[in-house]
Amino acid sequence: MTEQTEPAELTDQPLPATLDLKDLGTVRRLGFGAMRIVGPGVWGEPESRGTAVEVVRRAVELGVDFIDTADSYGPNISEEIIAEALYPYPDGVRIATKAGFVRTGPDEWTPLGRPEYLRQQAELSLRKLKVDSLDLFQLHRIDPTVDAEEQFAVLRDLQQEGKVKALGLSQVSVEQLKTAEKYFTVSTVQNRYNLTDRSSEDVLDYATANGIGFIPWAPISAGELAQPGGVLDTAAKKLGATTSQVALAWLLRRSPVMMPIPGTGSVAHLEENLRAADLVLDAATYAEIDAAAG
Repeated sequence: MTEQTEPAELTDQPLPATLDLKDLGTVRRLGFGAMRIVGPGVWGEPESRGTAVEVVRRAVELGVDFIDTADSYGPNISEEIIAEALYPYPDGVRIATKAGFVRTGPDEWTPLGRPEYLRQQAELSLRKLKVDSLDLFQLHRIDPTVDAEEQFAVLRDLQQEGKVKALGLSQVSVEQLKTAEKYFTVSTVQNRYNLTDRSSEDVLDYATANGIGFIPWAPISAGELAQPGGVLDTAAKKLGATTSQVALAWLLRRSPVMMPIPGTGSVAHLEENLRAADLVLDAATYAEIDAAAG
């Protein structure tokens, strides 16, 4: 594991609730991921479209102002549900989307980064979300069969044309992130990161040092740490919280640029996740969880 930076100071002071994203503005650090409002395998319609719409609306009612989706969720269906639920969008609510995966079936994901495809998908997302400019457009994956700089260049062009306000990347290395920065300002980076997978520690450290929002996907995965008697279970009982809430609170404390986007298709689960924003881990509890996860 790479050497990691420490959170601001191990004190018991509340952490910042918001983050100022480059090219986008201030958002709350606990958002909503809209991958789970579609069918199984992130494919097709959800069991109840009405429930999916209700979940999205409830997220905003509870103060969420950053919703993350992708053209590949459904495909298309997640973006359509968000528009159905929220359009015209409330002031201050940002919708982030992504392109770079083509879907051929449930749980099947194939990178596709040809510039003409990325441009096409951006145009289609504008239509589905019913907006003139995408708040945040992220490259879902770098296609290894296409020159990375060609993929970065088309994102830059879309921003210069006013079709997107801010740009981000997903599942990249520090080297790839630095290359992208030659083409555009990177507002966010979305890599897998949680208590049991800290392989993107170096990317998080770079994002922290450079004020780039870090969106951890699969944020709640905690494995044995959440089992009865595990460190998360112990902390949750002490704090009167769930293990998922503690895992999210640990992420929020890990770095001031951390922006978890836990996703769900359930209103009750949504409400439970968002209560993590009010959960403050004391320095000792944070350090104990950190040591067990390391």
